[in-house]
Amino acid sequence: MIVNLYTFVGLYDRALVAASHLLDKGLDHAATQGVSERDMLNWRLIDDMHPIGFQLMVVVSFPCQWAARVAGLPVPDRISPDLDVAGFKAAIADARTYLAAIKPEQFEGREDAPLTVQITEGLEPTMPAGQWLSGFATTNIYFHLTTLYGILRAHGVPLGKADLFAGGF
Repeated sequence: MIVNLYTFVGLYDRALVAASHLLDKGLDHAATQGVSERDMLNWRLIDDMHPIGFQLMVVVSFPCQWAARVAGLPVPDRISPDLDVAGFKAAIADARTYLAAIKPEQFEGREDAPLTVQITEGLEPTMPAGQWLSGFATTNIYFHLTTLYGILRAHGVPLGKADLFAGGF
């Protein structure tokens, strides 16, 4: 089965809508509990895991960065994990605008284009662009979106599975 890489742009936009929705639900719950926005952004599942701010940084940055890499465009900088709520909301809106400007033809013929990306010190694999997008990028975006959901649930935010699909299917 051949998958058009441009379809990931829509998938990533829906992840951004879901992240914004989850952030709103977390904020509402935090306010009812007397928890500041900054403290909520520092919630974690467990002490040695990254907080909400980091999860949002990945969910907001990766869609634009990986779509750009695969389309052969300049790669935008990632956002800071230390933004405040207004900063994250603005970054989500900016990311959606960025993705909306990408055109299907920018992905044409890019499935097998080799990309070499340094993931961490000593890990710099080369894979076809389509594999990066369909495997690595998408898995990471949804891992961090799900982790955001899990952190919020662990802190008592009333969420259900439908909240994870707030951006649609």
